[in-house]
Amino acid sequence: MADQFSNPLRRTLSDGIVPQEAVARTEKSWLMVMTAMLAVMMAIIVVTGITGALHPASNVEVIDPLTLHLHGEFVESNLGTAAGPDGSVTVRIVAEQYDFVPHCVRVPANTPVKFRLTSADAVHGFLLPATNVNTMVVPGFVAELRTSFAAAGEYAMPCNEFCGLGHQAMWAHVTVVPKEQFANMTPVERARCARQ
Repeated sequence: MADQFSNPLRRTLSDGIVPQEAVARTEKSWLMVMTAMLAVMMAIIVVTGITGALHPASNVEVIDPLTLHLHGEFVESNLGTAAGPDGSVTVRIVAEQYDFVPHCVRVPANTPVKFRLTSADAVHGFLLPATNVNTMVVPGFVAELRTSFAAAGEYAMPCNEFCGLGHQAMWAHVTVVPKEQFANMTPVERARCARQ
């Protein structure tokens, strides 16, 4: 019996008190486990942050916001509505504080429409209420949306991401016209929505 109580950690204590050495050892073990978990989580955050910054996702199209108006797809002469050889329509728009360029575009009804947008300065929003068109327009990236409009009509196009002090005045318009009328329009008429 004397051998049973020679180890002080095996000796029963009154009122269920756990010896200080056992408590210290248990706390040290849990501290190491939590430190290891924290180190693993921090490593995951750092690695994903670095690799995400170096290699954007494969479906992301990048563009230099400082030179987008000088050459390439988003030069001023390419902005607006362009009809494709397959009958579809591509609309190119640049969002900038505090306007969409062009301010108004016309598209045909019952035709596939592809919106391609980018920003020159800040994060903007692109929204056509009562449709499935809604995206963020981020500098350095090209946003692309595909939709079609069943009937002719006018859609207000507000910027729905706060972009600065003039944000509330950043509106544009998409006018949907009958397919036959669109076919007879010149490129200049497709980019202006003034009543004639």
